[in-house]
Amino acid sequence: MLSVSNLSVQFGKRVLFDEVNVSFTQGNCYGIIGANGAGKSTFLKILAGEIDATSGHVHLEPGKRMSVLEQNHNSYDEFGVLETVVMGNKPLFEIKKEIDALYADYSDENADRIGELQVTFEEMNGWNADSDAAALLSNLGIPESMHYSQMGEMEAKMKVRVLLAQALFGNPDVLIMDEPTNDLDFETISWLENFLADYDNTVIVVSHDRHFLDAVCTHIADIDFGKINLYSGNYTFWYQSSQLAARQRAQQNRKAEEKAKELQEFIQRFSANVAKSKQATSRKKMLEKLRVEDIKPSSRRYPAIIFDREREAGDQILNVENLSAQAEDGEMLFQNVNLNLAKGDKVAILSKDSRATTAFYEILTGNRKADTGKFQWGITTSQAYLPADNSHFFQDKISLVDWLRQWAKTDEEKEEVFIRGFLGKMLFSGEEALKMCTVLSGGEKVRCMLSRMMMLRANVLLLDEPTNHLDLESITAFNNSLKNFKGTVLFTTHDHQFAQTVANRIVELTPKNIIDRHLSLDEYLADPSIKEQRDKMYSVLA
Repeated sequence: MLSVSNLSVQFGKRVLFDEVNVSFTQGNCYGIIGANGAGKSTFLKILAGEIDATSGHVHLEPGKRMSVLEQNHNSYDEFGVLETVVMGNKPLFEIKKEIDALYADYSDENADRIGELQVTFEEMNGWNADSDAAALLSNLGIPESMHYSQMGEMEAKMKVRVLLAQALFGNPDVLIMDEPTNDLDFETISWLENFLADYDNTVIVVSHDRHFLDAVCTHIADIDFGKINLYSGNYTFWYQSSQLAARQRAQQNRKAEEKAKELQEFIQRFSANVAKSKQATSRKKMLEKLRVEDIKPSSRRYPAIIFDREREAGDQILNVENLSAQAEDGEMLFQNVNLNLAKGDKVAILSKDSRATTAFYEILTGNRKADTGKFQWGITTSQAYLPADNSHFFQDKISLVDWLRQWAKTDEEKEEVFIRGFLGKMLFSGEEALKMCTVLSGGEKVRCMLSRMMMLRANVLLLDEPTNHLDLESITAFNNSLKNFKGTVLFTTHDHQFAQTVANRIVELTPKNIIDRHLSLDEYLADPSIKEQRDKMYSVLA
């Protein structure tokens, strides 16, 4: 279907890919993974023909159509929503445009041409294009009232969904998506997972959402050391098997047959678990061609994220009474929020409007005043906050060592040796620790903010979209640290696995009231009575 031959990419002296050979076949979904800077997005752009490789070439089987999820959200602002979706099938759209143009200047001379085009248009199911596009939009949470709006009038989060519908439209033979779950809520991501599970063609995707990769991927394409290695299975299988292989490599004295037996038993256990699951990957015999010797340890580095508490909090954590907040335009974000947190609560704060969750955290941290209501933290609590927008923390042109020193509490912690060791555990080793904080990437800034939080040793953590900008390795380490944390956590995330494995309580902020349940995320989303309640809460206020 799609193959890459002898592909090399070099930027100056840096070699990103070195003689890569890989094939992507029909009916499979490939998750592209790799550390930050490994070249995931660059590889997708080369496949899509957006940039050229230094050498080698990409071959798409003749007659096959490729579709790419558009990354520039403003590219179609001058077009209507429905028209933008139909444009996803370029051959169909070009025929439609030509037919419309010929009808606009109709004559006997072009009647035959119109007839020819209409035959082709019908063969391509063109007469159902608008209704098919409308169905996609509705499934992605865009109401029918918006289908004839201009793209330029749409909110950013709605534009993302329209562009996703565009990429999916017309059943492309090869579908390429870079971070398709960004700005989507859990329900929409679930719909996309199910859609791709039933998709018969080739999908190549980059995502930092582990649950999504597990649900849709039949193979993992791992970018490591300038090469791309294909593995059967989903992300969890790749992660667990690579960790097992790394442990085995560290135990060089173990007999080869013992290693092989352990790996084979692991494969059998994993295969049995997959067979019992409802994941998209259960439709494939993912492991049937996997050989024990194919599993290799990864070169990935995982930050050491460990949250310790300076003191244990008492029983009273947080009491919230009748809290409400409005947006600048007067739209109600949330109201009637009454909440009492207990020690050990790990609460996923949800809302269909990200402005609501951010406003909630900003109020609780004293950075914003509520419109009504009050709150009180327990006297034994201490809070550490990771905001969604951390830019104001990185405005001074100082080194990372001096940046982190600002939150050191003891003389020992203020020593450069201590701080550099601390930063080293967060993957800022050697000269990296002397970088100016004004030149950091988004992921590096979040790792710095996590370092700051660890230094504060608070017993309550507030996290607003904490996985944004992080790579899979940092997300995994962060996820594990919160599962082990003994304090209280309030967090908002679009990462399904993060929320499912950390939260023991769900609180959803709505324009009318809150929904508060001591459930896991999956239990919360699966409860039909809660779904009915949520729909009422988000309905237009009277």
